[in-house]
Parts: sequence; structure tokens; C-alpha cells
Amino acid sequence: MLIIIMILPFLYTAWHPVTAHAAPGVSAENAVLMEYESGRVLFDKNAHQKKSIASITKILTAIVAIEHGDLNETVTVSENAVRTEGSSIYLDAGDKVKLKDLVYGLMLRSGNDAAVAIAEHVGGSLPGFTHLMNQKAQWIGMTDSHFANPHGLEADGHYSTAYDMALLMRYAMQNKTFSKISGTKKYKGENERFPWHNKNKLLTRYPYCIGGKTGYTRKAGRTLVTSAEKDDMKLIVVTLNDRKDWDDHTRLFEWGFNSFDLKLIRDMGQIELSLPGGNTVSAEIVNPVVLPLSKKESEMIESKTYIKEDFQMSDDEVIGKRIYSLNDQVLAERNIIKEPVLPKEDSLFDKVKDLFHQLNGVL
Repeated sequence: MLIIIMILPFLYTAWHPVTAHAAPGVSAENAVLMEYESGRVLFDKNAHQKKSIASITKILTAIVAIEHGDLNETVTVSENAVRTEGSSIYLDAGDKVKLKDLVYGLMLRSGNDAAVAIAEHVGGSLPGFTHLMNQKAQWIGMTDSHFANPHGLEADGHYSTAYDMALLMRYAMQNKTFSKISGTKKYKGENERFPWHNKNKLLTRYPYCIGGKTGYTRKAGRTLVTSAEKDDMKLIVVTLNDRKDWDDHTRLFEWGFNSFDLKLIRDMGQIELSLPGGNTVSAEIVNPVVLPLSKKESEMIESKTYIKEDFQMSDDEVIGKRIYSLNDQVLAERNIIKEPVLPKEDSLFDKVKDLFHQLNGVL
């Protein structure tokens, strides 16, 4: 049973006020603009529609390889990998290539042969690796996605959504190795005569772009996932079946950066909670609440606090939860924990008495 303590809507003064403009139109069939830290969706268009996604699949392939494999291991390329159709880094059967180089070839040049070589090495087989992919997707929360291969070529049971792919990119960019690879403009593998250049043109066209992955099949059309950072705010854009994807990503990034600022809604630290009956209790919020908000939205944030009725008799560290919402949409949740009880400091008399006992052999 919960005691509900409702805190009425409060006004928040923006540090860097901006004017929220109307969201730009996009030619994409499906699109999402997501803020990285909070995961808040700032713009969406058919975001939860299941679609073919082409080579942006390789974002998941890369993060699974990074997390489950050793990038310094040498991979022997199979005949099966070499025969994979579509985009390639031109591997030959029997080639011995560092897993690290294969992941760079996967992300920068979208090599389908690299994808299969990675999958066979890390997962033991293609089915073994796709199992790892779906396991990871489920863990991330990609509830409308399923993966049948590591490269994104059309196959039954291979689909995702713009929203799920934004969740994936948000997760993957937390990994420093993935983030570095995704944002690399060119890279030369150990066995290569010439460097690979990243197909993600936004890395050179848009100064704030920090990573991403391109994709294309005849069925899926042009698919694109990118991330950008400006003034300490990171944004993620996903578009599916978009013939003007470079322009749409740039417009959505610019709209997001110009229309929203990150606002500190609640800092971490001690809070005093009023309980029914007039009693109060000291507690603590461990993590600060920072949200991307327009000037108008920052004046409309509402907070509700829920406290366990029997928390004083419970050994649980978490005693409640504070929920922050806008127009009945939950934007953030934070656990409320018991305030640590500091040990009582001995008085000077007690310290002298303890010293006297120690000198006289009394414990």
C-alpha cells in the first residue's frame, strides 16, 4: 500500500530560454528524435510501426560483438561470409582479420561479409549470434523488434521500429568503443592498402554529428540512424524509408537544439517529506533529474511522490518514488532512499573514559 504525496505544479525558470518552433516536416515514412540522457522523444512520426530496417541492423551487430567478443582476437573468414550478397569489404575465404577491423568495416563500409564473419566468430554460428542479438534487444526494451541475421538483408522475422532503433542507438552510444567506432570518419585495417571512409556523410556535412549508421535495401528504402551533440545536449535521429535522410536529420537536429534546453528539475540530495498526521521524514534522491524542455514546458512540470506506508519498519533501502510528468506523460522517475544514519560521535567524556579503560587493560 502506498501513501501518495502530490506536489502541485511548480514554475521553473529556464537557464537558457528558447522559443519552441513548430516541428519540421520530414519525408521519412517513420522518424524519431530522441534526447540521449533522458530518452525523451521530442518528435515522432509512425515511430512504432514495424518495418524493414536494412543495414542499421549492424548497430546491434556491432554492440553485441564489442560486448561478447575480444576485439584483439583474430578471425578466420569463412567461405559462407565471403559469399554474402550486398555491400562488402571484399574479404577472401581464409583471410585472418582482427575482430576490431571487422567491426570497423561493418560500421564504416557496411560490409555484409564482415557481419557474417563477426557473427560466426562471436556467436559460433549465425543462429547463435542472432540469438544474442535478440537477447540484447529484449534487454534494451526493443519490444517491437526481431532480428534474423547480422547484416539486415531482407528475411522473414527481421524488423524493427524507428523508436526501437533510437533505444538501441541510445544504449550503444554509452559504450566508449562503439561511440568511437561509430564516429570515426576513416580507418585503415591492418590488412588493407587504403583506409575505409565512413558512409555516414553527416559526419562531414553536419558539424555536430558524432556517429551513426546508414542502410538501404529495395524494400526498406534508405534508413539512417545518427547522433549529434551541441552545448552538452545529445540527440538521436532515426528515419526509415527516407529519400531525403541527410536533410531530414539535419533539420530535426537543428529544431531539437533550437527548441529545447536541458533543465535541472531536481538536484540529487536530501529531501524532507511531509507525511499524513503532520510528521516529516528525511530521505534522499540519489540521481539528479535533467530533462530537455522548451521554455513553455518548463513552466508545466508536475511532480508526485509515492511513499511506502510501512517504510519505517522495512529493511528496504528504497522507500518511495518521485515521478515527474508533463501533461500526464511521465518524463522521469527517481527512487527515494532512506537517508543514511550517521554514527553518533562520542563526547569528549566518552573518549577520555575509553582511553582510560584501554590504558588499564579494560575492554
